[in-house]
Amino acid sequence: MNNAIDLEHVVFSYPQGTLSLRGISFSIERGRKVALVGPNGAGKTTLLLMCNGILKPDSGRVLVNGEALSYTKQGLLDIRRRVGFVFQNSDNQIFAPTVFADVAFGPLNLGMEKEEIRTVVDEALFSVGMNGYERRPPHHLSGGEKKRVAIAGVLAMKPDILIFDEPTSSLDPASAAEIVDLLDELNAMGKTIIISTHDVMLAFEWADEVLLMSDGRILHHGPPREVFIDQDLIRQSRLTVPPVMEIFCELKARGILSGSPPSGVLELMHSIQQAAGTPGNTRPGTIFVADAEQVSGAEIGDWVSVHTGARVGAMGTSAKRLAEEENIALDFTYGVIDKCLLKVVLGQDTLIISSGGMIRRVYERVSEFSREHDLDIGVAPIKSRDISGSE
Repeated sequence: MNNAIDLEHVVFSYPQGTLSLRGISFSIERGRKVALVGPNGAGKTTLLLMCNGILKPDSGRVLVNGEALSYTKQGLLDIRRRVGFVFQNSDNQIFAPTVFADVAFGPLNLGMEKEEIRTVVDEALFSVGMNGYERRPPHHLSGGEKKRVAIAGVLAMKPDILIFDEPTSSLDPASAAEIVDLLDELNAMGKTIIISTHDVMLAFEWADEVLLMSDGRILHHGPPREVFIDQDLIRQSRLTVPPVMEIFCELKARGILSGSPPSGVLELMHSIQQAAGTPGNTRPGTIFVADAEQVSGAEIGDWVSVHTGARVGAMGTSAKRLAEEENIALDFTYGVIDKCLLKVVLGQDTLIISSGGMIRRVYERVSEFSREHDLDIGVAPIKSRDISGSE
């Protein structure tokens, strides 16, 4: 069984009689990034609350990793270990006097030993970029920092499925971009990520698949470009069409573009260039990659100082922290791979600082784009002097 979550004909009404879910059925494969979109009252939050047993269906079944949820005390404790839930309002999830105590609350209730609790809390705080904040009172934190602490509290339980209700709401654009980057980093670790959002551009650019909801029903479930190309259905759901898709549809209606809809700005720009007869630089630049866990900040700084024309991006908490410590100016902090590809097709070199599974994403995305558009874009790792000196 490769599915992380299955809902089978789920029906749910609130005590006052409001019917919220009307026979919902869908499946989500492990390791996917999924966005639920729809207007207020569509049933998005209710559906998410079903996925880790906070709410119980009136009828139908919820399965996690192929097993039907048990609503006994032990069954619910087990499901909370496997499915982490981050609420829209972090203040509803953070209540302890210090950051450490808040993140330790879940592991403590799981009966972990003191040393194990300290280890999992340290790991969770590091993964969200909040190590060093252990003694801080949560009410002294910014909105984005509170969101990270709430995520750390869930990660300390070591779930393999993470659910976020409106993860970027009430955050300024920079904080929202950092949270989205963190979601990508967690997904690169192998975690299944499910979010609800009103932000159609977030859903369009970030998700592997989208569930479009309205009035307690799923109107469409599929890849973002497939869901958002149906402008009538989107407007029927009282949402807006993502600007990239709207521009594509207008250009297609005028006979300027044809073919399949783009998955983002990168594909749209490439299609426009081809239609205009200007396919871009005949000699693309190179995407250099620096592993923040293998190459020192000083070595990356030296590379940047030599390659003065290269654009630089960082993906992931440790990479961004390294860039900050070394005073490396970043051109890109979110949507890094596609932003670098936009520059590379113009003949410019770029550098991506990252680590772990995020680096694998770079190679996969560049290979995919090169194959789809018949381009030869090189990806070259920056090697540590210690490593290259030992070869």
